Order: sequence, then C-alpha cells, then structure tokens
Amino acid sequence: MDPTLILAIRHGETAWNREGRLQGHLNRPLNALGERQAERLGAALADHPIDAIYASDLDRAAVTARHLATPHGLDVRLDERLRERAFGIHEGKLWTEIESGFPEDALRWRRRDPDFEPPGGESLTALYARCIAVVSELAAAHAGQTIAVVAHGGVLDCLYRAATRIDLQAPRSWVLGNTSVNRLLHSPQGFSLVGWNDDQHLQGLALDDPGVPGFIPAAVATARA
Repeated sequence: MDPTLILAIRHGETAWNREGRLQGHLNRPLNALGERQAERLGAALADHPIDAIYASDLDRAAVTARHLATPHGLDVRLDERLRERAFGIHEGKLWTEIESGFPEDALRWRRRDPDFEPPGGESLTALYARCIAVVSELAAAHAGQTIAVVAHGGVLDCLYRAATRIDLQAPRSWVLGNTSVNRLLHSPQGFSLVGWNDDQHLQGLALDDPGVPGFIPAAVATARA
C-alpha cells in the first residue's frame, strides 16, 4: 500500500487561545487574527495537491478548513472524532483557576497522568486512542494520496507522538502553532514525521499556545538541551 501524505493543521487562533482558556469541546469561533491566519493558509496551499480535506466539526477547525478547501473546489468532510480533548468541568477555565480551585487535578495534569480524566472529560489515553484511530482510518482510505486534517492542538500532539514514538507522559517541547502546516506519512507500519510547524505563510501572525500545562517553547527547549 502506497503511503498517504497527511497535512495536519491546527485551527486558527481564537480569543480563548489568546487568553489561555481551555476550549475542549466548547464551540469557540476564530478571532480576527485567526481568520487572517486561515486565509493565508488557504493561499499558501492553493497550488499544493490535496485530494480530500477532513476537519473537526467544531467551528474553529471547520472554518479554517473551508479557507483551505476553497481554492481546491473541495468539500470539507466534518468528523467529530477529530475534536479536541474533552476537558469536562474545566472547559472555559484558565489554568490558574484550575490550580487554585482544583489542586489535585492540576497536579495530575502537570504530571501528564495518562489515566487522569477531568470530571466529565477524557483521559490522555482515550484521546490518543481516538485520534490515532480516526486519522489512521482516513489515511488508509486515501492510500497514495494527500489529505489535509484540520483539528486541534491535542490531536496534533498525539500525531506527533505517534510519528516520533514519544511516550504520552513525556513533556512537550514541540510547537503546535495555529494554522502551521505539519507533514506526516501514513503507511501500514504507522505514522512517520516529514516536517513540523511550517509557518512561513504566517509572517508574524502566528501565536503559539503556552496555556497548556507542560508546554515548553521551542527556544527554551533548545536552550535546555
């Protein structure tokens, strides 16, 4: 079976990205910057061969995907399995609010406990299983082709870990930039990494998301290495 090239893309920025609020399954729209990021994404990949475009059904991903789809004349195929991790009662909160009001949850979160489920939410283990299963299924349906998958930071984090064989509990040191282009290959042997965080099209518009516990900016990670 020929490998599938996957363009894995995080949605454009939202107001809650800027504030550092957990969005999860809450349906927050793109802000003005996010719209501009999505427009530039569409222009940057207008001439890139793409056979199909899939997206989370949450608006921030679906709208980003439509900007990408328009130059290609493609429909966006929405799939709720591509949603962000469900954060349960913590959706809409700032990290400081979780630390102060739910210290035990914050501790397990910082430790990246793979079995920790925020009340009403989803564990890292469940998120990883969901994301890898759906993207593997979509890629297998397009063997030898190129697909775009527009989703969320948590989904892309799982794909990076699958492609690089990094454990779920390992701290994150890679960037998950809004509308950056991340390239992976999928074959019967699994995922492999081609390139990560291509954001040349953004020219200063990108905002990395440091609001996720365990995030280490790339510059800091390099300095520590």
